Amino acid sequence: MGRAPSLCGVILAAGESTRMGADKALLPWPPVAPGSAATGQTFLSAAIEALSSFNDMVIVVAGKNEANLSPVVYANGGFIVQNPAPERGQFSSLQVGLQEVLNRGRDAATVTLVDRPPVATATLAQLHAAFEMALARGQWAVVPEYGGKHGHPILVSREMIEEFLKAPPAATAREIEHRNQVHIEYVPVTDPFVAMNVDTPQDYVALSTLASAQPK
Repeated sequence: MGRAPSLCGVILAAGESTRMGADKALLPWPPVAPGSAATGQTFLSAAIEALSSFNDMVIVVAGKNEANLSPVVYANGGFIVQNPAPERGQFSSLQVGLQEVLNRGRDAATVTLVDRPPVATATLAQLHAAFEMALARGQWAVVPEYGGKHGHPILVSREMIEEFLKAPPAATAREIEHRNQVHIEYVPVTDPFVAMNVDTPQDYVALSTLASAQPK
């Protein structure tokens, strides 16, 4: 790729948050400690805000929760697209989001999950700088790595987007990543949030201490 890619943020937010008991996209961010006032931010709004600084636009993939997420998405300058069959799993939402990236004339994407706490601005800057250098070497994607674990956000070029889109619905993102590992650069970062899932109320409570120490 001989020119800088036109990047689009993609946030996968179509899950039903069964184990959490409430839509993770709408949980207060940072986590609210007892007796503390909420900032007005949510996981979703904070993710849109973070990605907006590094992408031309941000697309949120919703499912049955589209009506609940739409006000937050539009209030924060994002766009929303619905996965018509979110029960097919997260990979189907990824395909819906990446197809929308191409539909909107972009050729690269920054993909993250709404149930990951938003990473620091410095982490995003590091990943985007690494992505530009990786593209110059003919690579297709950049994946952050923390403590030996791969995480999000991942940055993908047109070539990697097409690999995801041509895969069968029963595939997983991990399978496609492994199949194309030679084209992927793994970037060590110091941000624990890249590899942290928040699936249960206990996870959310435990996140409070880490969030207070996280650089912006």
